[in-house]
Amino acid sequence: MSTDEKRIREFAYQIWESEGRPEGEEARHWEMARKLAEAEALAPKKPTAAKPAAKPKVAAKPAAVPKPATSTKPAAEKKPRAPRKPSAS
Repeated sequence: MSTDEKRIREFAYQIWESEGRPEGEEARHWEMARKLAEAEALAPKKPTAAKPAAKPKVAAKPAAVPKPATSTKPAAEKKPRAPRKPSAS
């Protein structure tokens, strides 16, 4: 069995399982799997052996340090809001 046939078989099985293992859909699953395997074979290969280029190291900005409160006064109380005006309808 070739690598292509194994891959098609794997795809067909995954499709069959993902659809809840229906009966009588073998031909459709195999056709979908064949198309997926063809698309996978035509897709550009990603380099697996080559490491990606290292990014230049940039000095990280120091984290912002909150300033300590200099005032010892308690916060002023908020004024109560005025009631809403009735709508003119």
